[in-house]
Amino acid sequence: MCAPCLADPPRHAGIAAATLYNDASRKLVLALKHGSRLGLATMMAQLIAARLAVSPPEDWLIIPVPLHRWRLWRRGYNQAAVLAQELRRLGVGPVLVDGLIRHRATVSLGGLGKRGRKRELSGAIRINEARAESIRGRSVLLVDDVLTSGATSDACVSALQRGGAAKVKIACFARVLDEALPFA
Repeated sequence: MCAPCLADPPRHAGIAAATLYNDASRKLVLALKHGSRLGLATMMAQLIAARLAVSPPEDWLIIPVPLHRWRLWRRGYNQAAVLAQELRRLGVGPVLVDGLIRHRATVSLGGLGKRGRKRELSGAIRINEARAESIRGRSVLLVDDVLTSGATSDACVSALQRGGAAKVKIACFARVLDEALPFA
């Protein structure tokens, strides 16, 4: 557990992050997310899976953090869904790509603080009612490329818990930890 989690316990069942967010991981994330370097997803998922292997094995239902349909249309793919499919290929569990829906477009969260991100995401993500039965009572592995402030994952975890998920663990390639940043 990290210091912020000890101070304010999260609603999720833990975070499996392949690496800390730094210059090297940032380049990989941006190449996947905005550079259409989808081939990187295999290696990134392998590193995530290695972190999951530290935990006791579980029957996970993998659900990626959703993009709004307009952002998906512009980008052409959801990088979290690509990572989720790679985790499925590695045997982590089945994928429910459309388990969550971002039904309201949000501005890019880059540059927003924690409160701004939380405000922007308020009510934007919900369970896909057509997939609700598949989620109810399951252990869910929520997949994203980067965990920054936790606002997106918190919105997803809340929606999944309202939808009856037994527990939700977050799996990401890179995690931002302020206490791990070098001193200036």
